[in-house]
Amino acid sequence: GDSLINWLRDELKPCPEFATLIAEAIVDQPPAGLDEGGVIRPGFSQDLDSLRLMSKNAKQYLANLERQERERTGIKSLKVGYNKVFGYYIEVSKPNLGQVPQDYIRKQTLVGGERFFTPELKEYESLILNAQERIAELEASLFRQICHQVGTASEQILAVANAIANVDVFSSLAEVALRHSYVRPRVTTDNEIIISGGRHPVVERSLVDASFVSNDTYLSNDDAQLIILTGPNMSGKSTYL
Repeated sequence: GDSLINWLRDELKPCPEFATLIAEAIVDQPPAGLDEGGVIRPGFSQDLDSLRLMSKNAKQYLANLERQERERTGIKSLKVGYNKVFGYYIEVSKPNLGQVPQDYIRKQTLVGGERFFTPELKEYESLILNAQERIAELEASLFRQICHQVGTASEQILAVANAIANVDVFSSLAEVALRHSYVRPRVTTDNEIIISGGRHPVVERSLVDASFVSNDTYLSNDDAQLIILTGPNMSGKSTYL
């Protein structure tokens, strides 16, 4: 009735400032966990964007370094790579070790060659690894700040969510009632239950090749206090109850 509509109108108060904050700060399809990264939308934090750009350019930097070092040393098979144990390295095969420049510093000896690093590569390694660590820390910090800001309106947001849930339920019931000719019961203080053409909504809609048989019910405190319900198994007694 009008009281319900008035209540819904009062409760459905938008939170535009927080909606805008979330839209600007969080990506449209965030990952399941914060530790996966990529939760904060590009453009929200200049510092985060700079760190991400540095990390993104790592592959291009390594490709450029590899090309430059091949040209400088004349070693066509020279490779620049990375692993979690030894970090960034320049790998040279055994036949080419005589061409290694003096500024290469040995890092690891392999069966088929050796791995080196240069002061420039070491400096870059420190920058990129620190950038990745800072990205994770900054994203977590920004996410906590956003949660705190949104949390200040938690009561209002929960009230809106509750109102929306009610609208969802009522509108769905109204639609299905209209579609299947459901009737709203009239509740009285009389000591009787009168149902004319009662139907089980779930069972009725689940029938594919058969039609549902409606049932009348009359119970009264005065002259119909008991119903004796009989019938074979699977005849619909439980449905009636």
